[in-house]
Amino acid sequence: MNHPVISAIKARHSTRAFLPKSVPHEHIEAILEAARFAASGKNTQPWHIAVVSGETQKKISDALLAAFRNGEPKRNDYEYYSKDDVDPAFHERAVACGMALYSALKIERGDKARRKEVWEWNYQCFGAPVTFFIFMDRGLAQGSWVDMGLFMQNIMLAASDFDLATCPQAALGEYPDLVRNILGIPFDNKLLLCGISLGYPDNAHPVNQYRTARESVENFAKYYS
Repeated sequence: MNHPVISAIKARHSTRAFLPKSVPHEHIEAILEAARFAASGKNTQPWHIAVVSGETQKKISDALLAAFRNGEPKRNDYEYYSKDDVDPAFHERAVACGMALYSALKIERGDKARRKEVWEWNYQCFGAPVTFFIFMDRGLAQGSWVDMGLFMQNIMLAASDFDLATCPQAALGEYPDLVRNILGIPFDNKLLLCGISLGYPDNAHPVNQYRTARESVENFAKYYS
């Protein structure tokens, strides 16, 4: 039996190297047309999105990269990772994810220069020709954050229908004031969640060869009847 939705979900992964090939505008429109059908509490539809490419994308990338290289403190609009004591399993998975990335690129643990270079590639959107910057209104409660995740997942799954790949990037939200200053109205008052890089994957690049491990269902689900 064919299960295209399940297949798309399982095939989705974060792509970190893209081909220098433009994405047709009609594909972007179709992706956003599908994404807008995401569920949201009371149909509030809290999402706002800036579709960035060309000179504007380069301007934002250059600004983010310069801020990082100048040692400016990161000033995200929110805390992505908990600073409190949590289950050690979360940390272990994060470490394993990083090790898989550096192993795929054959970067040794002590090679700080290469590791920094790889991190800087985040701010350059991994060479993707399009970046979605994901915003929401300030002051919305936690439920709207859940809605935003549903919207973003729709974007990533819809992209696969056009053989496009994505990478959701918290790093693109580390200097939100720089992004807002470049985009201006209507985003100057919005909260920046992250960016999503979009483009055609460079499947020959080693960074796109590895996959992260996923927990089995029995490790996170409990059944009651």
